Amino acid sequence: MEIDAPPAPRLSVVVPVRNEGPNIVPLVQEIEAALAAIPHEIVYVDDGSTDDTPARLAEAAGIAPLRHLRHRESCGQSAAVITGVKAARGAWIATLDGDGQNDPADIPRLLARAEAEGARTLIAGHRVSRRDSRVKRVTSRIANRVRARLLRDATPDTGCGLKVFSRALFLELPHFDHMHRYLPALTLRQGGQVVSEPVGHRPRTRGRSNYGTLDRLAVGISDLLGVAWLQRRGKLPVIEE
Repeated sequence: MEIDAPPAPRLSVVVPVRNEGPNIVPLVQEIEAALAAIPHEIVYVDDGSTDDTPARLAEAAGIAPLRHLRHRESCGQSAAVITGVKAARGAWIATLDGDGQNDPADIPRLLARAEAEGARTLIAGHRVSRRDSRVKRVTSRIANRVRARLLRDATPDTGCGLKVFSRALFLELPHFDHMHRYLPALTLRQGGQVVSEPVGHRPRTRGRSNYGTLDRLAVGISDLLGVAWLQRRGKLPVIEE
């Protein structure tokens, strides 16, 4: 006798993490509270954590519809997002940073906007009032201006981890390391559209950032040139039968 698979949720929340043990349970509780009225699942991808993240994910699985996958070794945030989206069962995806700085309460509003705009639209969170250090705010502002000028992606804040988009659209995009920072440009390259929505931002209260200013700058330059190359090489055929 075959057992029927559970119905697919309306939304899958994909959360990439590495060494975020103290943030797991509090963030899962917030996601559950924010999405109480929306059929959903939470997909955590542990990118090779060396702290107690696996144990905290096992604990969180007892309080929420949580699935957790693990990379045996760290492969980067983009790889974790790709793994999570591929494993997701929902037609809509919300990505969320695992450090607790994004506010899950913004997800329902972004999901409603995404459903209204359609499956070819990426809804990108815009952190209007960032709660980061002055150095990080200044360097991000400069990087956003350079990126917007070169890629013309019409997005003020591509670094915000809170985004909502259709799973089908994401699976059409080219996948590579650090691609999560260029989702707006890649969406436009694929013939979609991008809408920015203001979202809240909170200071980090637990754990430590996995990114430094200099290492982000070093990889950012080569990534930016690579995405610009992809844009020039992309073609959108008009298909007729």
